[in-house]
Amino acid sequence: MEATTVGRETFLERRFAIARRGSSVRVELLGGLSTFLTMCYILFVNPAILSAAGVPFKGVAVATALAACVTTLAMALFTNYPFALATGLGLNAVVAFDIILGHKVAWPVGMSCIVLEGLLALVLVLVGLREAIMRAIPLSMKLAIGVGIGLFITLVGLREGGIVINDPATGIALGDLTAGPPLIALGGVLTAAVLSARNVRGSILIGVLTSAVLGLIFGVLNGPSGVAEWPGAGSFSTIGDSLAWHNIRDALAVALIPTIFALFMSDFFDTIGTVVAVGGSGDLLDDEAHLPGIRNVLLVDSAAAATGGAMGVSSVTTYVESGAGVSEGARTGLSSVVVAALFGLAIFFVPLISMVGQSVKYHGGTINPAVAPALIMVGYLMIRLVPGIDWSKSESALPAFLIIAGIPMTFSIAAGIGLGVFGFVAVMGAQNRWREIHPLMYGLVVLFGVYYASDWLSAHVF
Repeated sequence: MEATTVGRETFLERRFAIARRGSSVRVELLGGLSTFLTMCYILFVNPAILSAAGVPFKGVAVATALAACVTTLAMALFTNYPFALATGLGLNAVVAFDIILGHKVAWPVGMSCIVLEGLLALVLVLVGLREAIMRAIPLSMKLAIGVGIGLFITLVGLREGGIVINDPATGIALGDLTAGPPLIALGGVLTAAVLSARNVRGSILIGVLTSAVLGLIFGVLNGPSGVAEWPGAGSFSTIGDSLAWHNIRDALAVALIPTIFALFMSDFFDTIGTVVAVGGSGDLLDDEAHLPGIRNVLLVDSAAAATGGAMGVSSVTTYVESGAGVSEGARTGLSSVVVAALFGLAIFFVPLISMVGQSVKYHGGTINPAVAPALIMVGYLMIRLVPGIDWSKSESALPAFLIIAGIPMTFSIAAGIGLGVFGFVAVMGAQNRWREIHPLMYGLVVLFGVYYASDWLSAHVF
């Protein structure tokens, strides 16, 4: 028995260099468990969000777990870093409410946009253009995109919780906060907020579960049909549809191309920030604050985005919640293997996932009050990027403001980013600093100009 254990530890050390990074098998296992507990809320939230846009709930539930399992395992084996991946919360809301419902396209077309976005990122990493793109987009605009998406997610969360409602006179208005759905949503938000303020790990998950429990107690939600079940034929119904040529062709419509580019920028820069932040907290960066082997990380992350689209679960991306495992001492890919295994087990617990993510009738429509806390809290986390924006300079402040205000108010990431691009070029031109504008920014002016005129172009040109 002892010899077997030593042999197994020798294999793990040889494969993951655990001791050389100052860790141990026990620490890696605990780190993986900690990371999973802080990010597994996506198992409940993603099916609820995407099903609102017509994607089959059961299929999304299984594919969300499967995609997280496969991509996290790939990250573990190809990079040996403690980074975990799953469907990006925020990007999934953009796919559901902006692309599918906003542009009125079939859900496989929306997922084809994600496939194309992931492939674009993959190609740029392979040919070494990542640095060029990073230099072209001003830092203030990168940060503003994150803040704008945060407000977008918050608005979606408030609506899913029934806290705000559509109003024919004002657009949106305060919902009936004495009704059951808003009350259980607020209960979850309050719980998550208090726990987050006390730095409790898994605060978002606990907030979602609090809303679910309150919903069961007060009869807002129905109890689960069971605890576990073996996946059936319908469990994999979302996989592969987005790869059909007619869906990819429709995704390349004039109106959707800027949205694909906006998704790429959001996903790409979010990954850069995540791996550097998590790597830094684990002393994994070199003396120049670079993550060794980051190219492999970006390759896996880009391929994961396309994989998420192919599986019908929106873009899969590296999670900043990986920092929970790193803070426990995880330093290698072994912790990510643990995360992957736990996501794999989640495939069999669709009945519980369905209970938490179920829709309820409210104000003439349907909402998902139990998942609202996750959306609202992620919006709060993303808005904390605001202090990084230089508000003292107009070339930083004006484009950032237009993006932050434009994304939620137009209910479109692409539209909001476009406003910021035009604002940046206009301010730089007003200061007679045309030569300081990166050529890619001029290209974006043309791209977003076509985007804004897409309806006219579709009617008169194409």
